[in-house]
Amino acid sequence: MANQKTEGALLNKVWNIANVLAAAGVGFTDYITQLTYILFLKMDDEKEELGLGSSIPEGYKWSDLVQLSGTDLVDKYEEILEELSKDDGLIGTIFTKATNKIDRPVMLKKVIDMVSEENWYMMEGDFKGAIYEGILEKNGQDRKSGAGQYFTPRALISAIVDVVDPKITETVADPCCGTGGFLLAAYEHMRKQSKDVEKQKFLKNNALYGADNTSLVVTLASMNLYLHDIGVNKSPIAYKDSLIETTDDLYQVVMTNPPFGTRPQGSVEVSANRPEFVKTTDNQVNFLQHIMSIIKTGGRVGVVLPDSVLTDAGATAKVREKLMKDYNLHTILRLPTGIFYANGIKTNVLFFEKGEPTKDIWVYDYRTGVKHTMATKPMTREHLQEFVDCYCSGHMQDRKETYDADANPNGRWRRFTEEDVKAREDLNFKWIDFTEEDDRSVGEILDEMQEEADDISATVAQLKELLGGIEF
Repeated sequence: MANQKTEGALLNKVWNIANVLAAAGVGFTDYITQLTYILFLKMDDEKEELGLGSSIPEGYKWSDLVQLSGTDLVDKYEEILEELSKDDGLIGTIFTKATNKIDRPVMLKKVIDMVSEENWYMMEGDFKGAIYEGILEKNGQDRKSGAGQYFTPRALISAIVDVVDPKITETVADPCCGTGGFLLAAYEHMRKQSKDVEKQKFLKNNALYGADNTSLVVTLASMNLYLHDIGVNKSPIAYKDSLIETTDDLYQVVMTNPPFGTRPQGSVEVSANRPEFVKTTDNQVNFLQHIMSIIKTGGRVGVVLPDSVLTDAGATAKVREKLMKDYNLHTILRLPTGIFYANGIKTNVLFFEKGEPTKDIWVYDYRTGVKHTMATKPMTREHLQEFVDCYCSGHMQDRKETYDADANPNGRWRRFTEEDVKAREDLNFKWIDFTEEDDRSVGEILDEMQEEADDISATVAQLKELLGGIEF
């Protein structure tokens, strides 16, 4: 209970300063990034005081920064960021493309003073990690910053990890890892499986792998894992574009939520580096092909993908055909809208294994008749418990349909046989027929309208920024 109170007090302190900085024009995303850099410097200083050595070169440490003020403080801070971003180890990953976003000395001093008041290094990994996870989650909820695109709902991650069930001796990858949610959940799931020292050492230092092509996200993910005592010598997170940087590394488990849509203008064309891929500009289809290429034979995958992957013709259909031929796509979880920070996206989780062709496909429809909103009715882990129970992880031979053509035609868990699948043109399985009544209250409808209005405002702001601040 004491820990909960302390954690809450620290979170309040962190976000009180966030609000001060926001009023001064420093957004939450910039704040959390700067907090990460400063927190790492402080923890390294604490580690050195305990006689455990320092990872940071002389002249660029916490002690060189903490007594300064005014422009001297800002100048030294920026010098430290520039120097540490050049490191090729853990430090370089944490400080990937690090730049200062708090150029007002008094504001920078506030953050440094707040971090100074706590001893972070000796905090329990679970405790300090929980604080940081709380900060990341709140940052992901900041609709104006767009940070939600890097944040997969923890309830969904938890359910995916529970059914894929990574083992403590296995390797786990997320090739577009965001802030590291899947990797951290996998770690928490795996570490409870054995107290063997060598297995725990392997788990912390060699089992996990993540990548992202956004420097900000690499910083946040690396720090997230570091604060949970994962990868304390070398971060398991790499700053790279998974779609164009090829690798021979294979993994036993892949769990991920890749970015949807088309690649940003000016990006290297995927097919130029991956001639073995079916050529397409769709991010999600290219990521599916990448995942198929890095999973070991017998390995397990859980991946969030939009409906288009299950329905589109052309290149997408060719990739789908290869998936069905060389991989066992045994389960699809249909997800509702309103669970991600972008509205209206219809998604699914595809679960498959490498090595055998697809035969029967089991589908759990958690979409039809289901309504969630981020503000008033967020999806919780309990909402997905029936799916987890139906999945029968580790004993799939015991699966039983809740669907029955006569007794329960709206059962959410249904098996489609190999013959059923072959007779279809796509994999968009729909059978539940609810006459849906809008049972939302006026307040809930207004909240949803406000969410959509906020999304439109954020999009317009981004467009204005891209167009150089042109007034419309």
